[in-house]
Amino acid sequence: MTNNIIVTGGTGFIGNKLCEELLKTMTNYVICLDNNSTGNETNIEALKTNPRFKFIHHNVKDPFIFNEPIHEIYHLACPASPPQYQRNSIDTLETNVFGTVNFLELAKQHNAKFLLTSTSEIYGDPKVSPQTESYWGNVNTLGPRSCYDEGKRCAETFTYEYHNNYKVDIRIARIFNTYGPKMNKDDGRVISNFINQAIRNEDITIYGSGLQTRCFCYLDDTVRGLIALMNSDKYYGAINIGTTFHHDMLNVAEKIIKLTNSNSKIIHKECPVDDPTNRLPDISKAKRVLDWEPTISFDYGLQKTIEYYESISNIS
Repeated sequence: MTNNIIVTGGTGFIGNKLCEELLKTMTNYVICLDNNSTGNETNIEALKTNPRFKFIHHNVKDPFIFNEPIHEIYHLACPASPPQYQRNSIDTLETNVFGTVNFLELAKQHNAKFLLTSTSEIYGDPKVSPQTESYWGNVNTLGPRSCYDEGKRCAETFTYEYHNNYKVDIRIARIFNTYGPKMNKDDGRVISNFINQAIRNEDITIYGSGLQTRCFCYLDDTVRGLIALMNSDKYYGAINIGTTFHHDMLNVAEKIIKLTNSNSKIIHKECPVDDPTNRLPDISKAKRVLDWEPTISFDYGLQKTIEYYESISNIS
């Protein structure tokens, strides 16, 4: 029996890898939706020859009609890096809210499972560490990051209420920092910035002291976690997807300089408004409920990501 799966944001960094992995199951038919505002259709070129794959150019802020049965919806569509989501803050809010409602409606109509990719950003600048799913966060509703943070928080609430009111079969994944090949080199997030500055032997920019910490989860591990969550047997509330090994920004910059044999120097600039001081997920729930935890080391993941950026820098 064919399992029809919609992936919104499917040409994006995580979305294209998710489509690729889903197609490894021969009963899956994947419908990839994206308006390519931050994704790139070149990410899915290799998938287009697969008869079980279909790309549709679509903005999730508009309702979507599909005449065949739909069994699963992975809802990833939204700009995810601060420069991208702040560039058009109203669009970011509308994508998170209206886009989520549109595809919850589709899930309700088709009695499909619905997975929302939320974010660690809903915890704001956390006052507790590690962050458990029960932590309500320390957030600023009026700051420059609010369009994304509050948009995702509202998307979570809509998702929960569609389950509560209409019995939609939902899952909510709170993704922590993900990195890996095919992340846009101009994405604006720390790993892509550091690696590409190092490859070009440019100064590596660190904002603030450089002692703020992040946990970096390799793309393959994140996607494996999303699929495990979709395949779980019921709604367990929000679940953190990330790694528990944290690194400060100075350490990351120094490691990347070493791995790329770069002549780059580290410079410091003023820290952006509301930049979180730390990110550290408690993933005990994911381990217990999904039997999932990351398996790919930071050094291995960095090396694969560096190889990707070096390969595209040689042909660009």
